[in-house]
Amino acid sequence: MKIEITKIDKSRLQSVDFDRLQFGEILSDHMVLMDYDNGRWLSPKIVPYGPMEIYPALCTFHYGQAIFEGLKAFYGHGGEIKVFRPDKYHARMLRSSERLCIPDIGFETFISSLKELLLLDRGWVPRKKGYSLYIRPFIIAMDNFLGVRVSEKYRFMIITSPVGAYYKEGINPVKLITSGEFVRAVRGGLGMAKTPANYAASLYPGEEAKRKGFTQVLWLDGIERKYIEEVGTMNICFVIDEELVTPPLEGSVLDGITRQTVIHLWKDRGKKVSERRISIDEVIETAKSGAMQECFGTGTAAVISPVGEIRHGDVNVVINSGKIGPAAQSLYDEITGIQYGERPDRFGWCFKI
Repeated sequence: MKIEITKIDKSRLQSVDFDRLQFGEILSDHMVLMDYDNGRWLSPKIVPYGPMEIYPALCTFHYGQAIFEGLKAFYGHGGEIKVFRPDKYHARMLRSSERLCIPDIGFETFISSLKELLLLDRGWVPRKKGYSLYIRPFIIAMDNFLGVRVSEKYRFMIITSPVGAYYKEGINPVKLITSGEFVRAVRGGLGMAKTPANYAASLYPGEEAKRKGFTQVLWLDGIERKYIEEVGTMNICFVIDEELVTPPLEGSVLDGITRQTVIHLWKDRGKKVSERRISIDEVIETAKSGAMQECFGTGTAAVISPVGEIRHGDVNVVINSGKIGPAAQSLYDEITGIQYGERPDRFGWCFKI
C-alpha cells in the first residue's frame, strides 16, 4: 500500500519533558488522514499534526456520527516498538462502525498506516517503564448538512500522544461511587460502541463524583438500577473466593481489550472466571464479609486500577484494607511485562513495528 508522507518542517520533540507527561496533553508530530468519498476509502496520507478545515454544518457536530479507539505502543526491552493487541482493537472498531453506520476499514489498511506513522514518529515513544505512546484512531462523518441521516463522506485519522499514568493515583487504589440518578447506557443503545456520546453522558455524573472525593462513577444497569456494569473509563472485576467475577457483555458494556486479556490470563492460571450479573448488594455483602478479596478496573489507559473503596447511597465499603491486592498486582505485572518485553509474549499479542 502506498502512503503519501509529508514531514513536519521542525519537530517539537526536543521541547517535551518525558519525565513529566500528563495523559493526552501532548500530541506527536504527525497524523494519519484518509477520506471516504463516492463509496470507497481513498489512499491514506501522513501529514504534520495540525488544524484542518471543517464547516459549522459538519454533521458530526450535530448528530454525533463518530467512533474512536485507544491503544498503546511500547518501547520494548530490546529496543523494539510494539503495539499491544492491535487486531482486537481493530475488530472492536469494526463493531462500533457497524453500529454507527460507518464504512469498514480493513485491518491491512489500519495496521499499515499505523506502522508508517510509528516509524516516522518513533522518537515520540517513551522509553521509561510506566510510560507509552497512546494511539487514538477515530472516524468522523464529513457531510455538511442539517438533518438526521447517514453521512456519505467520512474521515479516518490516527493521532498519538506520549503518556504517563491515566489516574493520578497510578497503580494505587481508586475510590468509586454509584449514581442514584443517572445511567450510562441501556441494552439496545450505544453502550457496546466506542462512540463519543457514551463519554459525554458520563461527564456530569463524573464531575459530581469528583466533588464528593471519588475518582469515578461505578455504573449500575439502566433498567433495574441494581446490577454492576462498568466504570466510566474501564471495565470492572471482582475476586470473590478466588473466582474472577465480571459483568457480562449484554449490549450496554464495552468489550474491553484489557478485560479480554485479564480473563485469558486468569483462565491460563487454572482459575475460574464467571461473566455474570453481580448486584451492588452482592458487592457490599461480600466486601463486608471478606469473601471479596479484591476489586479492580481494567482498561487500556490504566491497564489495572485497584479499587479500594466503593460508596452506594449511605453505605461505604473498603476492599482489601484499601490496598492493592496480589491478583491486581500480578496481572498488572504480567500484562506490562509482556508489553515492555520483560516477559515472553506467549500468546502473540504484540505487533512489532
